[in-house]
Amino acid sequence: MTIGHSLIAAGLALAGPAVAVLAQGAAAPQPATRTLPASAPAPAVPILSVSIVARYPHDATAFTEGLLWHDGALYESTGKEGQSDVRRVTLLDGRIVARRRIDPAQFGEGLGLWKNELISLTWHDGIAHRWDARTLKPTGTNRYAGEGWGLTSDRDGLIQSDGSASLILRDPRTLTERRRIGVTIDGRPLTQLNELEYVDGAILANVWQTGYLVRIAPGTGRVTAIIDLRPLVAEIRARDRDAVLNGIAWDAAKKRLFVTGKLWPTLFEIRING
Repeated sequence: MTIGHSLIAAGLALAGPAVAVLAQGAAAPQPATRTLPASAPAPAVPILSVSIVARYPHDATAFTEGLLWHDGALYESTGKEGQSDVRRVTLLDGRIVARRRIDPAQFGEGLGLWKNELISLTWHDGIAHRWDARTLKPTGTNRYAGEGWGLTSDRDGLIQSDGSASLILRDPRTLTERRRIGVTIDGRPLTQLNELEYVDGAILANVWQTGYLVRIAPGTGRVTAIIDLRPLVAEIRARDRDAVLNGIAWDAAKKRLFVTGKLWPTLFEIRING
């Protein structure tokens, strides 16, 4: 994706309204969605800190677009034309134990899981690749309309982001669009939703070019918390402007949450405080 305006204006204080923290300065204005009347203001969206549980090596050349945990291993999709792939990675040492290249003309994007099959998006090509999760052998493709950004799944199907203020619910077998959920923060649309992960009944999303995740209620699309990962961004001290926070993986069995970024040398295991 091309570089757009940052969603975080320099010097904004976290004590301000959540909409000022994340929605002010969005790359493109969005049509207004339903807002609550003045007599019933939306409750303030909490801003949560995190604690670092552990640090693990991460491939600093990986332009991370998707990340997930499955069957005891990390799976990752990477982007950029000529460099995109899907890989299985060992947590403790960051070693790539299996990988499959994506067509060099395509820009790989988000990665999701349905049963024992991985599904990886492409940014502009409208092609979703399917892979056997055990072998990474290609199992087919699907077509879809629009841009592909992030991907995750719940028990009913796939959930996709495309950089807009909507999450797209798709059939996991055909990728046919079922419906959309408008995402709002303090009653206003929140755009630039990128990598996604379904965690204990909620959707976590990277907000592109920021140091924040947001927690989204799937039923309403309302942002229920902002998760501040700026200390991790500061620790990485990336000089490349594309080396942004991106990548969320959830180990449901052990209740472990992992995050990383594009071109980051570290993968963090974190605990959300509060």
